[in-house]
Amino acid sequence: MAQWWGREARGGGAGTSVVVKMESPDWAVPESAAAAAGGKAGRGKNARQITWVLLLKAHRAAGKLTGAASAALSVAAAARRRVAAGRTDDDAGATPPGESPALRTRFYGFLRASLVLSMLLLAVDVAAHLQGWHLAVDVPDLLAVEGLFAAGYASWVRVRLEYLAPALQFMANACVVLFLIQSADRLILCLGCLWIKLKGMKPAPKAAGKGSDDVEAGTTGEFPMVLVQIPMCNEKEVYQQSIGAVCGLDWPRPNFLVQVLDDSDDAATSALIKEEVEKWQCEGVRILYRHRVIRDGYKAGNLKSAMNCSYVKDYEFVVIFDADFQPQPDFLKRTVPHFKGNEDVGLVQARWSFVNKDENLLTRLQNINLCFHFEVEQQVNGIFLSFFGFNGTAGVWRIKALEDSGGWMERTTVEDMDIAVRAHLKGWKFLFLNDVECQCELPESYEAYRKQQHRWHSGPMQLFRLCFVDIIKSKIGFWKKFNLIFLFFLLRKLILPFYSFTLFCIILPMTMFIPEAELPAWVVCYIPATMSLLNILPAPKSFPFIVPYLLFENTMSVTKFNAMISGLFQLGSAYEWVVTKKSGRSSEGDLIALVEKQSKQQRVGSAPNLDSLTKESSNLKKDSKKKKHNRIYRKELALSFLLLTAAARSLLSVQGIHFYFLLFQGVSFLVVGLDLIGEQVE
Repeated sequence: MAQWWGREARGGGAGTSVVVKMESPDWAVPESAAAAAGGKAGRGKNARQITWVLLLKAHRAAGKLTGAASAALSVAAAARRRVAAGRTDDDAGATPPGESPALRTRFYGFLRASLVLSMLLLAVDVAAHLQGWHLAVDVPDLLAVEGLFAAGYASWVRVRLEYLAPALQFMANACVVLFLIQSADRLILCLGCLWIKLKGMKPAPKAAGKGSDDVEAGTTGEFPMVLVQIPMCNEKEVYQQSIGAVCGLDWPRPNFLVQVLDDSDDAATSALIKEEVEKWQCEGVRILYRHRVIRDGYKAGNLKSAMNCSYVKDYEFVVIFDADFQPQPDFLKRTVPHFKGNEDVGLVQARWSFVNKDENLLTRLQNINLCFHFEVEQQVNGIFLSFFGFNGTAGVWRIKALEDSGGWMERTTVEDMDIAVRAHLKGWKFLFLNDVECQCELPESYEAYRKQQHRWHSGPMQLFRLCFVDIIKSKIGFWKKFNLIFLFFLLRKLILPFYSFTLFCIILPMTMFIPEAELPAWVVCYIPATMSLLNILPAPKSFPFIVPYLLFENTMSVTKFNAMISGLFQLGSAYEWVVTKKSGRSSEGDLIALVEKQSKQQRVGSAPNLDSLTKESSNLKKDSKKKKHNRIYRKELALSFLLLTAAARSLLSVQGIHFYFLLFQGVSFLVVGLDLIGEQVE
C-alpha cells in the first residue's frame, strides 16, 4: 500500500487503451434533413456511435474497478503474509534490554480488555435495538417490560445515566479544553510564521567591522577554528557519503578538524569506517578516527568523550552531523559568521531537508510533520524567543557555551534537548537559519519510525523531571520560565500526546456505548481538519495527503502516549536507545559526482572505484533485506477493532460524522497494525 501511495499515478493503469474510430465526429447532432426525411440510415448511424461511446466508458470503468480489485487483493495478500508469519512487536529482539515483558504487555492488556467489553456492549445494544428499546425510552418504561434481559438492560441504562455518563462527560470536556489550548498554541505559531514572512525577518550576520564578508573573502587567519564531529554506530549504509560531504566543506583545512566518532560494535563496519578515514587523510584532510572501547552513555557519552581530547581547547566552535547528514560545501560559511559580534549566541541551527521524502506514504507524512516543525516551530521560537530545542545535528555550537552549560550528559535519551535547556538557563541565545538546509534521511519503515518517535517522546519527560527544579531556581525571567515549563514541556510534549490518544482513541469510542455523554461534531471533525490544514501549509505539495495525515497522526498517538508515560514515570522503555535504521539513499548520480570530484583532485592510490562502490552498495542492500521483516503491532490492531466496533455501534445512534471518523480511523489503525505503511519486505 505504501509503495502505491509513494509512486506517481501512471497512465494506463485503468485498463487497456481502446481506440474507436468514428465515421462522423458530430454524432450528437442529427442532421435536419435526415431527421425531416426520417431516414433510417442516419438514425442507425447515430445509434451505433452512441453505443460505441457507451461501450468505451464501460470499458474504462471496468478497468478502474479491476485496478481497485487488484490493489485490494494485493493488500489482502500482504495482510495474510503478516498473519501467517506471526511476527509481532513482542517477539525476541523487539523488547528493549532491561525491560520486563509484563510491563510491556500491561498497556496492550488494557486495550484488549476494552475491545472485549466494547464487543459485549455492542451485542447488548444490538439486541436491545431489535427489541425496539431505543435511546429515548425511559428506565421506568423498561422496568415495565417483563423478562430478565429487560431488567438487566434497564439496570445498565441506569448505571450509564447516573454514574458513567457524568464521569465520561467530565473527562471529555477536560480533554476538549486541552485540545482547544493546544490548537490555540498551534494557531499562534502559524500567525507568528506569517508575520515573519510578511516582514522578511531572518537572522543576518552583523556587518559592522569585520563580519561575514571576511569569512567569504578573508585570509586563513580570518577563519575561526572549527571542530566537526560525526558520531555514528553500526551505520555502514551511510558512513561513506557523510564523511565525504563533511570533508568537502569549503573551509581552510588548517582551520578545521573532523572527528569520526565510531561507536560500532561490529568489527567489519568499524574497519570500513576506519579505512574511509585513512583515505581522506591521504587526501590531506585533517580527520581523526575515534573508537570507544567502553560505550557508555550512547551518543551523549560519545560526544562527551570526544570533547575531553586535549586539542579541543584550540577550537572555538564545534559542528555536529549525524551519520546520514550531508552538508553543502558552504555550510560553515553560512552559519559560523552569525557568531561574530554576537557573543551571547551559543547555537546556530540549520534546517533539515530529506532525500527520500517521496519514497513512500510514511516518508511523505513525516515530511509534513518536520516541515511544520522547522518552518513554524523552530523559526518562530528562534526569532521571537531566541530559544528552541537543539535538533541534535546540523548545528554549530560555541564551545564556550557547551562548557558553561555543563557539557554533554548521559542522563536522558534526548541529550540535544538537555544541553539546549541548560544553555538557555545560563542565558545563551539560539539562532535558527531556515534558509540553510542539510540533507538527511527519513525512516522508511514503520518499525524504525516507531522506535525513533518513542525516544523523542519519552526523553523530554525524563528531562522535565530532572530539570524542573533547576528551571524554578534559575535567574531567567518569569515569562521564560513559563515558556519552558508550560509551552515547551507540558503543552507540546505532555498534553499533546495525552489528549490525542485519550480523546480520539478512548473517549470518543466510549461515547458510542454511553451515548448520554457526547462529543460535538466540531471536536471530532472541524477543528482537527483545520489544524491538519495548518500543519500542511509549510509543505503545500503534500496537500493531497491531508486526510491520511490526520488519521496517521491519531494512529501514532498510541506510541507517543506510551512513550510519554514511560518517560514521566521512569518505566523501563524510557531508557531505550535504538539507532534509527538508515537505507543509504544516495543516487547513482551522487556516486558519479563523488568519483568525478575525487578524480579531479587526483587522489593517489585512494580514489574509490565506482564499480566497487555500486557493488558494495548492492551487497549492503542484499544483506539488509535478509535481516528485514514486517511485524504485526498488537496495540494498533486492538485499537483498530475497538474503533471499528464503536463505528458499528454509532449506526444505532445515527451519528454520521462520528461513524465516518471512527470507520476511517479504525482502518488507519488496521493498516498500521499490519505494517502495510512504509517499507514493505517480501
